[in-house]
Amino acid sequence: MKTPHDTDRLEEELARLERLSRSLDTTPGERETRTRAVQAYAASYLDAQDSAPAYTRSPDLSAGLLETPISESGAGLDVALDLLDRFVDNEGLNTTSGRFTGYIPGGGVYEAALGDYLAAVSNRYAGVFFASPGAVRMENQLVRWMAGIIGFPDTAGGYLSAGGSLANLTAIVTARDVHGIEAEAVPRAVVYLSDHAHHCVDKALRVAGLGRAVLRRVPVDEAWRMDARALEKAIEDDLAAGLTPWLIVASAGTTNTGSVDPLGAIADVAERHGLWFHVDAAYGGFFVLTETGKERLRGIRRAHSVVMDPHKTLFLPYGTGALIVRDGALIRQSHLSDASYMQDARASDGEWSPAHMSPELTKHFRGLRMWLPLQVHGVAPFRHALDEKLLLARWAWQELGRSDRFEVGPEPDLSVVTFRLKGTDEANRRLLEAVHADGRVFFSSTVIDGRFTLRLAIVSFRSHLEDIELTLRILEELAAAIPPG
Repeated sequence: MKTPHDTDRLEEELARLERLSRSLDTTPGERETRTRAVQAYAASYLDAQDSAPAYTRSPDLSAGLLETPISESGAGLDVALDLLDRFVDNEGLNTTSGRFTGYIPGGGVYEAALGDYLAAVSNRYAGVFFASPGAVRMENQLVRWMAGIIGFPDTAGGYLSAGGSLANLTAIVTARDVHGIEAEAVPRAVVYLSDHAHHCVDKALRVAGLGRAVLRRVPVDEAWRMDARALEKAIEDDLAAGLTPWLIVASAGTTNTGSVDPLGAIADVAERHGLWFHVDAAYGGFFVLTETGKERLRGIRRAHSVVMDPHKTLFLPYGTGALIVRDGALIRQSHLSDASYMQDARASDGEWSPAHMSPELTKHFRGLRMWLPLQVHGVAPFRHALDEKLLLARWAWQELGRSDRFEVGPEPDLSVVTFRLKGTDEANRRLLEAVHADGRVFFSSTVIDGRFTLRLAIVSFRSHLEDIELTLRILEELAAAIPPG
């Protein structure tokens, strides 16, 4: 039995720990000073982007960061910002540069960073309606907006994910459950996709317990789009062989080439045979905001599920994906879970809680990083930027096609341009290495039909004509020094 003396000692220890731990709750003056320092750092970083390299590789690859370990007393904000500047923000790929065309991020609009700041300050739990009705309503409003722009009905539902990979996994789990693909049915279940489908689909199938399912790689046409007639023939052959076709994964903008599969024709095949039709539009989905994109993605409204990544063609920071399912109740059936300690949080007022629509339970308030830029700017500037990227890709494709040094792939469906230096694969590798060593611009490579291929992914909202002109000038300059053979 505890004595009054024990209680006194306990309270004294609590008082001591409170004094020490209160340093985490910064004072108004400390907040002002530190916020001012961080804002100055961010402003300096963004102001330098007009001339900053698109790629930097130091000899020690940022190993100097490890010379300042995590310590008991801390190093202070000034030291921390200096380390960030020297070893993080000026090393590797600079995706905030308009001359970065290597992969498919969108650059990160500034208001999204402000949204993240406010979300982190309030730390609202956006997983269940009871915890934060406003945060959940905001996320569901964004989901309904995305469902609307792709032409889905009011029954649609979904959630904002950590990225396209998790969103694709969630879609596959939902489709798996709807079609009852489990246990002994898995080895006979057939999934149809092209060689240009994103590799996260293969990974998602394994994670979803479908690693033994049959993956049928459907041939593509000369523009690397899935051949719908070959798809139907494959399904008919598999049915005749006693297999179970159940899922088609089409791409609305492949990462590899930017190609858009013939969504309407694929939807026809899916409907005739009763397959789940999933569209990975992580890269291309938001191009439906443009007239050109709407035409090229015609048929997307007939999908059962669609993945879209706002961190790509809505120009938000990494970690912002989305899954939209035509019948939202289906995704909820696959992912709803409960526990006794959650009994107070069951109220929904008609709103679906994001934690019931995905594998994620601990849910960052990521809706604010998407909602705030759309509220500040409206949709129109995003549409104009996407139209600009489509035209920039067409312009670059035409200019490269006029060059005596280069050969181009098919006219781009969206904003990825594939091309090669005329000559051997080795010559193209050397050109890419020269571009990366130069660092002023950055683009990447892939392998298509066994050939080493270069690619421009023109996605950043900061990429404009002068940036692509500079990229092509540097290409010509560096290519002139490389023998083609």
